[in-house]
Amino acid sequence: MTGTGTLAGKQIVVAVTGSIAAVEDVKLIHALRRKGAEVQVVMSEAATGIVSPAAMAYASGRTVISAISGLVEHVTYCGDGGTSRLLIVAPCTANTLSKIACGIDDTPVTTFATTAIGSGMPVLIVPAMHHSMFRHPALTDNIRRLRAWGITILAPRIEEGKAKIADIDEIVLAAERALLGRPLAGKRVLVTSGPCREPVDDVRILTTRSSGQMGRALALWAYRLGAEVTVVHNDTFPCVDNIHVESAREMRSAVLRHLRSRHGTDIYISAAAISDFAPRRTEGKIPSGSPAQVDLVPLPKLLDDVIAKYSPFTIAFKIGRKPEAQAKALLDMGASFVLLNHPETMGSTIGDYELLGRDSTLKISGTKEEIAERIWSEILRAYSP
Repeated sequence: MTGTGTLAGKQIVVAVTGSIAAVEDVKLIHALRRKGAEVQVVMSEAATGIVSPAAMAYASGRTVISAISGLVEHVTYCGDGGTSRLLIVAPCTANTLSKIACGIDDTPVTTFATTAIGSGMPVLIVPAMHHSMFRHPALTDNIRRLRAWGITILAPRIEEGKAKIADIDEIVLAAERALLGRPLAGKRVLVTSGPCREPVDDVRILTTRSSGQMGRALALWAYRLGAEVTVVHNDTFPCVDNIHVESAREMRSAVLRHLRSRHGTDIYISAAAISDFAPRRTEGKIPSGSPAQVDLVPLPKLLDDVIAKYSPFTIAFKIGRKPEAQAKALLDMGASFVLLNHPETMGSTIGDYELLGRDSTLKISGTKEEIAERIWSEILRAYSP
């Protein structure tokens, strides 16, 4: 299962504690291995009473460590010069989290954590417990303390009176972020994504075939690369700040409000299919069965205002059969890159694109995920704050 992927060639220790959420770890291990990682599982005694070490061994393809022996496994994997690149404690109980914060190592998991923190290795902690336990002031203080040490604490999902383990996709994204070098650390990335929906009457809307897949892929790659990412759209993506809007007017208002409050952004990606027109809305429902006329009113260009007022490093999108002339106008206006695509790519998982710079043209084909990765490679090559 290992080999290719964002985590190829990287060994990750997954440390499991005595939370019922440990039953999710088989899925987590498979997800990490699908990204190319080699996974070594460490379990506390309490964890072995919830999920079988045999299941963890099957998922990881490696013998599970459930006790520290004379082979000093914690040093081999997480000590100075150890073979692993990341320690993930998932799920992490309140007991284990507080022990880690206080330097107590009386289980295989806490011994691995003490060793990893002491060696400066990246550590990702994924809490899971009852919500009342998560609110305990000592635990809150210990989380704050661990974060001050540079340890990543992935926020749980608060549902049904429980602080449930984060979704598998979020844990994998956080692992990628920890191991891909964070070239965008400290940088702010603002992405607009997906379609806008303009009301025609009380029932109908005018929209496009955009699915938001390209915006999602670009936003999540920015997160993997260490950026602080905000997405303005009508969906919810993991690990980023989501600002929900429906219409082009709402998107314009949200983007400009965000930029004013943050005094701009470092990188702006205009991936949304922002409406060029808004219909004059009819109150009630337009009667069916007879011809109807809808007046379309042109809308101001959000991209123009963002570039003019804030001058971020900008990636614009242009769709059409022959959009090259319009793309050149965007570059002349101040866009750093323009991504050209065709209407057929809207809603598709794959596509053929051209990335235009002021002195370059790059053809990119593949899945939206592959295209996003390639685009970010070009952005990192050209971006100089």
